[in-house]
Amino acid sequence: MRKISALILLFLFQQISFAQKTALLAKALIDGTGKVIANPVVIIDSNKIIAVTNKENIPKGAIIINLGDYTLLPGLIDMHVHPNLTTDDYQVDHLRGSSASKALMGLKNVQDLLAAGWTTLRVAGDGDVGYANIEIRKAINKGMFVGPHIYGAAHYISVTGGGGDINFLSYEQKIIADGLIADGPDEIRKAVRNEIKYGSDWIKLLVTGAFMTAGDNPNNVHFSAEELKAAVEEAARRDVPVMAHAHAAEGIKMAVKAGVRTIEHGSFIDEEAMDLMIQKGTWLIPTFSIHLYFDEKLDGNASLQKAIEIGRKTKESMYTNMRQAFKKGVKFGLGTDDVGWPPNYSAREFGEYVKLGMTPMQAIQCATKVNAEILKKENEIGTIEVGKLADIIAVKGDPLKDISELQRVKFVMIGGKVVKNEK
Repeated sequence: MRKISALILLFLFQQISFAQKTALLAKALIDGTGKVIANPVVIIDSNKIIAVTNKENIPKGAIIINLGDYTLLPGLIDMHVHPNLTTDDYQVDHLRGSSASKALMGLKNVQDLLAAGWTTLRVAGDGDVGYANIEIRKAINKGMFVGPHIYGAAHYISVTGGGGDINFLSYEQKIIADGLIADGPDEIRKAVRNEIKYGSDWIKLLVTGAFMTAGDNPNNVHFSAEELKAAVEEAARRDVPVMAHAHAAEGIKMAVKAGVRTIEHGSFIDEEAMDLMIQKGTWLIPTFSIHLYFDEKLDGNASLQKAIEIGRKTKESMYTNMRQAFKKGVKFGLGTDDVGWPPNYSAREFGEYVKLGMTPMQAIQCATKVNAEILKKENEIGTIEVGKLADIIAVKGDPLKDISELQRVKFVMIGGKVVKNEK
């Protein structure tokens, strides 16, 4: 009887094991490594990819999802998002709602981005007096909600009068700024320690002025070399990387010398800064989409006129700079600066990368394989390979022929779970 019971248990275990496997079929697979595979079958067990094969090797009892003429790709990674910001007056928007309301809004935003194909997000600081984006991540990781993988910084750290401060009110007004304000190496170290204490796994520094903030100039450098050194050293003690918002060339160079991992925006980068980034292996995240969105959708918005006007005046030179940076060999990741726009808008970034001279394949790899490397998660995400998490999307057409297909994602799977299937 014991032997029979053991056999029955083994049989039931095998059936459960078979039931957990899923076979995903499509016309083509862009795997993230640079390869295109025809008529792929991706076998998934629980949350991971266990094989990339063909129809002859589908396991017995596997659940089959046949996407027909669709093209499979790795889940997309956006390295620069602000789920708790809006495209209204972002500098005071954080004062209109509680941190709890920000968490609800941010959860909706990241879930919408997941449905658009963005399975991983890096938050580049956010407009919230609390730590709503960290709480969103915790809730998703606990399984309370379905959402993307989230990394990043709860806040952006700014000097007094910088891009994270509120610079248009009288000194009598004691209002909490949208950024963390810190001056001098000691305050910077304290701000970095607090960010890490409450869950940030990246540090975001506003090294230069910003396009959007009232009362500052993106051509100005705000952090001193000593402050930058203190920030990067303090973060490194905890193995936490630093991203640097930097438009001005001098600010870019200072941040790179200090050891930041990524430069965000880099609008006025010069050849010396490009060479330094190549030497240090620093990645560039240009964020074109926000300029497109402001110019196309928000012309006339009083609170964003500064950003719109600077963007229009500098667009030609910025694209020239970025083309030169790509041609010279600066490493590009991909981020959009999403501030709560319609989620399919983020994929406009790919078309702008093609305008720089990238092939569609190179642009796709920036948002998959390369971004995973920047996050130090290349063993988990970024490509469709054995052992990686089953973060997989699909589009109806061929994005190598029409990169805009990525604006129309039809199928999304994250960790082996299907969250969207319009087939």
